[in-house]
Amino acid sequence: MSEENNTVEKQFSIQKIYTKDLSFETPNTPAVFTAKWEPAVDFNLATNVSPLEQNLFEVTLKVTITVKCAEMTAYLVEVNQAGIFALGGFNEQEMGPMMGSFCPNILFPYAREAISDLVTRGGFPQLLLAPVNFDALYAQHVQQMQQAPSTGTIN
Repeated sequence: MSEENNTVEKQFSIQKIYTKDLSFETPNTPAVFTAKWEPAVDFNLATNVSPLEQNLFEVTLKVTITVKCAEMTAYLVEVNQAGIFALGGFNEQEMGPMMGSFCPNILFPYAREAISDLVTRGGFPQLLLAPVNFDALYAQHVQQMQQAPSTGTIN
């Protein structure tokens, strides 16, 4: 009998998508509305994975954006977009890309929409975030993790 017949079927499903945390600050209003609008945007992404039960995981995508005009902070927006995902039948090598790339890719459009809505409601020009290549970010993270042990070796 071949080993192919013993393989476990892979299962993936989205159980829930929700906004876990939301923050919008405009520390220099109304002065920022009278300044010339030449924004400088600082964009940061982070992910966190928390196991819940067997084959059930919470993945949180944290998006932080700081926009400055000259030396003034126009606004700071932070969204923690989360989802509960059921994954079964994936081996350890497959779980990393699923949690570090596939799930954040599902969450990003929700975070993007929340950010755009908050910025517009705050009285600022619409902010549309460009798509993010989570596959490339995950590959870069894996490469950095592989290089880290070699730099910290103690003899």
